[in-house]
Amino acid sequence: MKELKENIINDLVARLNASPFMLVVDYTALTVAQFEELRTKLDGVGANAQVTKNSYAKRASKEVELPEGVAEFLSGQTAVITGEQDVCAAAKAVKEFHKTNKKPEVRGGVLDGKLLTPEEINALAELPPLEVLQAQLLGTINQPASTLVRLLNEPASALARVLKAKEEKG
Repeated sequence: MKELKENIINDLVARLNASPFMLVVDYTALTVAQFEELRTKLDGVGANAQVTKNSYAKRASKEVELPEGVAEFLSGQTAVITGEQDVCAAAKAVKEFHKTNKKPEVRGGVLDGKLLTPEEINALAELPPLEVLQAQLLGTINQPASTLVRLLNEPASALARVLKAKEEKG
């Protein structure tokens, strides 16, 4: 039995080490079908939910050296959400699922070693997807260069327009 506990804790430690974030939710009153639906939504965004005993999660969080306050989130029926990609997409999936089912409740989380409150997780859920943010950043970076190119081309374009107008006049 001790070996089984160690395997479960080691698996949780591996998940936490591989993930830049951890969200803790209270899955009380979720049916098996609802929890499977939540897992499917999370799989679609590169995250997964794992039901775990609080003592296992506390022990794993100590091994991974997560902030002390994580233990406050670990009480009652707990599911831990981790992923290797976008925390915003995982938070959004949980929030959308909560809108339709009124559960699960987000207790808190950790992002890059910093504790997150449920309000901060909801704020993350409001952000656009990572790809959109990257595109916006790239557009912002490219805009000055595009403006410079247009300004450098304008004198030559103006000259070409004047010559064309002269030619058309005769």
